Amino acid sequence: MSGYDYDLFVIGAGSGGVRASRIAAGHGARVAVAEEFRVGGTCVIRGCVPKKLLVYGAHFAEDLNDAAMFGWDVPVKRFDWNVLRDNVLAEVTRLEGLYGQTLANNKVETILERATIAGPNLVRLASGRTVSAGKILIATGARPFLPEVEGIEHAITSNEVFLLETLPKRIVIVGGGYIANEFAGIFHQFGSHVTLVNRSDTILRGYDQAMRDRLLQISIAKGIDFKFNASFRSIEETEDGTLHMTMQGCDDLAGDAVLFAVGRKPNIDNLGLEQAGVDVGERGEIKVDKANRTSVPSIFAIGDVTDRIQLTPVAIREGHAFADAQFGNGAAEIDYGCVPHAVFSHPPIASVGLTESDARNRFGTIKTYTSDFRAMKNVLAGRNERSLYKLVVDEATDRVVGIHMIGPDAPEILQAAAIAVKAGLKKADFDATVALHPTMAEELVLMR
Repeated sequence: MSGYDYDLFVIGAGSGGVRASRIAAGHGARVAVAEEFRVGGTCVIRGCVPKKLLVYGAHFAEDLNDAAMFGWDVPVKRFDWNVLRDNVLAEVTRLEGLYGQTLANNKVETILERATIAGPNLVRLASGRTVSAGKILIATGARPFLPEVEGIEHAITSNEVFLLETLPKRIVIVGGGYIANEFAGIFHQFGSHVTLVNRSDTILRGYDQAMRDRLLQISIAKGIDFKFNASFRSIEETEDGTLHMTMQGCDDLAGDAVLFAVGRKPNIDNLGLEQAGVDVGERGEIKVDKANRTSVPSIFAIGDVTDRIQLTPVAIREGHAFADAQFGNGAAEIDYGCVPHAVFSHPPIASVGLTESDARNRFGTIKTYTSDFRAMKNVLAGRNERSLYKLVVDEATDRVVGIHMIGPDAPEILQAAAIAVKAGLKKADFDATVALHPTMAEELVLMR
């Protein structure tokens, strides 16, 4: 590879691209990474990190209400969106700096401009310079999808939601997936009136039905308005700044903001893939094999741009495996089984392994164990909200093949429980474990 400018050129400095860059450099490779926006990618700049900070902020709404039953006098409760927004953006900037520092410390050259593919071993930069690389890694991620609706320019996506100048009194959120349900909970807790519009009659498709049903029940009880089997004909901004939404399947809507969260599409536009001969799928995803290699032997791709599992930890794992395999002595293949998922709704959902219906289809005969309870904190606070935990067990082997939870701190609890599913532990192993009392997590080992 000595005849090339770099051993590896990475396009996209998100979580996956940064991990691949620094690991490859650690193996002695000469690495450069190009980023046209901000180092850190979707997760750090406009995704899971700032969103989770909003989730934390939203939790204070209920905590402050519950505080009275625990002896605390909170005479004034007032939320200032500008304070939280600015603090979140400042934290994002701090993290961006740390990502850049990590690359520099690992002797990775960071090029802050757009890069496109000019050939199997060539990259063209926006400045006009062309560089060569033994291997090229595409890690450009994905972006929110916006449908063709008249007046769609008045809508925002998850990219812009962190930049809102004011908190909308009424917000319409479009979609039924995890992003839509997370922001529905966030804005409801901040005091906005939330209407969630879904083109089907199902939220969180792919999650266990019992968890979906419980979240819907709780969300409706909290006051979130759902419009199912509904779609948009047009969006119009009126003279007073209000958005008027002409609907199909429900009455017309009015709001101060409309947020579309109806899926994400891979970032491949004008990347030079077609000219280089890189095969792309029907959804715009870059096709790769188990080693993350595209149809061009010297070009690879990882993360959301491949549309396998659009999760930050998966992109990081793929980037690490790629670097180890190509520049070290590691294995290239990733095990996509037992990947934990979380929905940071109010309350949150966490899942790993097979849902009840998927397990029944795969194994035929299964057993399910559930615990339906009120968290101790909710009991004293007088909050009727109930948690639900479920174990899905292959009856023939007694192996726990799925864990699904909805309730306070469910994602924090599930991370450890996911190890048990990944390790193939049996229901008998759960039964033999002494409960940690009093906790919500102890319900995992008390189901009979």
